[in-house]
Amino acid sequence: MARTIATVITIVVLLGVLALMARSWRRRGRRDSALPAGYPLPVDAGAELAAVAVFYVATTLRGRPLERLNIRGLGFRARARLAVTETGLMLVLTGEDTVFIPADAIQVLEDATYAIDRVVEPDGLLLLGWRLAGPGATQVVDSYFRVLDPSDRVRLNDAIRTIAADALRPAARDESEA
Repeated sequence: MARTIATVITIVVLLGVLALMARSWRRRGRRDSALPAGYPLPVDAGAELAAVAVFYVATTLRGRPLERLNIRGLGFRARARLAVTETGLMLVLTGEDTVFIPADAIQVLEDATYAIDRVVEPDGLLLLGWRLAGPGATQVVDSYFRVLDPSDRVRLNDAIRTIAADALRPAARDESEA
C-alpha cells in the first residue's frame, strides 16, 4: 500500500513538472512569435564560399546564452548545413525552411564553450552574433553552432570574416589610453 502511494505521488509530481515545462515553452513561443527567423532569401545569393555540416545548438538574446529564443525555425537543436555565400549565410536546419542572414547583419564571430544545455571543450562552439530583421533592426541575437568536422572550422571562419569584414572589425582603440 505504501509503495502504491509513493508511486502515485511520484507520477503526479512528474506530470506537474511536465505541465509546467509545456506551459513555459508555450509562453516563450508567444513572447518570441514576432521575432523573424532571418531575412528574406535573396534572388541571387552569389557564389558559395564555404559550406559545412554543423549541429545547430540555439539562438539566444545577446549576452544571455542560457535563455533560448523560440523563434520559428530556430527553436530546437538540429543537424544543419551552414553555407557562406557572397551575400550572407544560409542556414538549412533539418526539417525547417532556410534561414538567411545577410553579411551586413553579422556583428560577432567568436568561440564559445556553452549555450543553453550544451557544454563542450573550451571554444568548441561557434558563436555568430547577428541583427534580426524588422523595423529598426536593433535586436541582436547569438546563434551557436558546433562544427561537425573540426577541419572545416577554419575554412568557415575565414569565409564569414571575408563577407562580414567591416562588421567584424574590432572597435578602434584610442591610443592615448594606452
